[in-house]
Amino acid sequence: MDGWRRLLLAVLCGVAVAGVYAAQPVLSPMGDSLGLPEGGLGWIVSAGQFGYLAGLVLLVPLGDVVADRRRLIAVHLAITAGGLVLTSAAGTAWTAFTGLALAGMFAVVVQTVVAYAASVSDPAERGRNIGVVTSGVVTGILGARVVAGLLAEEWGWRSVYVVLGVLVLGLAALVPRVLPPEERRRRPAGYRKALVGLGALFGDRLFLTRGLTAFFLFASFGTLWSGLSLPLAEAPWHLSESRTGLFGIAGLAGALGAARAGRWADAGRAVPMAGFALALLLVSWVAIAQLPWSLGLLVTGVVLLDLAVQVVQVSNQHLLTRAHPERTSSVIGVYMIFYSLGSALGAVATTSVFAAHGWAGSSALGAGFAACALIAWAAGGGRLLRRPEVPSGAGTRGQEEMPRAESA
Repeated sequence: MDGWRRLLLAVLCGVAVAGVYAAQPVLSPMGDSLGLPEGGLGWIVSAGQFGYLAGLVLLVPLGDVVADRRRLIAVHLAITAGGLVLTSAAGTAWTAFTGLALAGMFAVVVQTVVAYAASVSDPAERGRNIGVVTSGVVTGILGARVVAGLLAEEWGWRSVYVVLGVLVLGLAALVPRVLPPEERRRRPAGYRKALVGLGALFGDRLFLTRGLTAFFLFASFGTLWSGLSLPLAEAPWHLSESRTGLFGIAGLAGALGAARAGRWADAGRAVPMAGFALALLLVSWVAIAQLPWSLGLLVTGVVLLDLAVQVVQVSNQHLLTRAHPERTSSVIGVYMIFYSLGSALGAVATTSVFAAHGWAGSSALGAGFAACALIAWAAGGGRLLRRPEVPSGAGTRGQEEMPRAESA
């Protein structure tokens, strides 16, 4: 895949997913405008996450049904834009929740894009391409905070969703014209068959352990990013929305690890690097917990946390797409259900815990989720470590044996 097409797919993913997370640095003004109490602000983010969850089940399997995913990507982007515009015009909390849920539901186009990237990639570059595309996802999640903070301070929080809606719509028009068509080796399955086949994945040890790891990983991620704006707006910092959004830049530094994580995966080191990254995630909360006393330590913790998330996410997706090459859309979609549920849990829990116990409580919550992710990895990763991974491009025989070894 050409470098500029990889970049386009990364940008597409970043802009599409940004709408689900753009509210995080502007929760307070959104809540004031929509009449929500502090303890209920987490539902603004969770509305998009629950929509995302519905899309993972109902929409992502379409990627294994259509002959060419490009048109599906364009349609999903267009509807995502509609949800963003509806949110910008919301006069009540429920209208905003509806718009955010719609935008979140069709933002699962990200998983279709990842599957498309895996499908059109040479085996030896699959991890690298997934890494670059995934870096776009996390760049969008974190970059949305920076842009949202700046736009909200200048023109109000509604401007954030107007700008995102216009960008997403423009990308929808661009996709069919510039991306190459897929060459599907097998005839696509029917939609009903694709849906029925989703349940069978939960009997796959590799899939289940990677999914549980993702659930706790993104619960920890959501605990930080859905709650961070609340202590920063209070004493002793009293930061504005734009300054709060700038912490997304620290996260972007960690997100740059995605491409490198893809290369590690291509070299056969996906499992051990994921374990190291999860240990790093747990350590990052020690620094993040120092927020009331040190912004410098907070920044260090944010960089470590987002680097860890990137390495684990790329590792998981690389393992799963190699183990299930015939239905990449479905396996990634169902895997991301764990991500969506974890993110929603972190978003709701962190605002409630912060209201009751302050940032110390939120930090303990995030560290607890990180510890659970490490335990889930150890439960499934130990057996994989005893069987050496076969690097991508190591030969046809190695590629055929890889799924059996990883699923052991």
